[in-house]
Amino acid sequence: MNQRVSVDVAEHVATVKLDRAEKNNAVDRAMFEALIEAGESLRNDASIRVVVLHGEGRNFCAGIDISVFQGEGGITGNGAPMQPRGTSPANFFQSAAYVWRELPVPVIAAVEGYAFGAGLQIALAADIRYAAPDAQLSIMEIKWGIMPDMAISTTLRDVMPVDRIKELAYTGRILGGHAAAALGLVTRVEADPVQAANALAAEIASRSPHAIRAIKRLINESWQELPEAALRREAELQMTLLGSPNQLEAVMANLHKRNPDFRDPMS
Repeated sequence: MNQRVSVDVAEHVATVKLDRAEKNNAVDRAMFEALIEAGESLRNDASIRVVVLHGEGRNFCAGIDISVFQGEGGITGNGAPMQPRGTSPANFFQSAAYVWRELPVPVIAAVEGYAFGAGLQIALAADIRYAAPDAQLSIMEIKWGIMPDMAISTTLRDVMPVDRIKELAYTGRILGGHAAAALGLVTRVEADPVQAANALAAEIASRSPHAIRAIKRLINESWQELPEAALRREAELQMTLLGSPNQLEAVMANLHKRNPDFRDPMS
């Protein structure tokens, strides 16, 4: 992991921090690389059951670093960074956000301070977003004469009506935490988003990891499918759980009023 992102793991929860506080965690080329590396490293760790994503210091992420527009390897042109990476449908820049959607486990974003442009799109790839009351959120790409393109077409379409998305994207308007929650841009407002995210992560980590992964897969993959395919996927995923060791452990723990002892999935 390079110095732009830190990852700490405890009690099946991975805490991922954007670690460039002196620049308000703005996303430069190294930050793009570090976010992708962090996400991909966690994807193959079967002990991870939940991820908490937040920024070091007072801000989640102030958006794109101007350096990304300059020099070789920037975002101008149609070079390799704009092409899909390996088996993922996302390109290099999209992957910094989309990698969190691709993780098989839930991701909770804790948003404090700025979440502008690229920063907001990274947060949008999380399954759940808690924001501070005084957080500031914006689809800000229009400020730079560009459009949002870090997987927002996949992460925001099920969250907000399209007219509201267009209004925010056309204007680059900045929203506070409560206004963002009212529009559905964040899940809820919390006085201490990091603390709330950690509490939720601990609760999720105590549940069957197989069932949690199946729930994320069902919702991410079936919400855009036709009824026949969605219902088939629902049944198929449920069949993988029924009678499995962790499902039986959940039943026995409830019957005997004890804490369950779940097995980690195979990596």
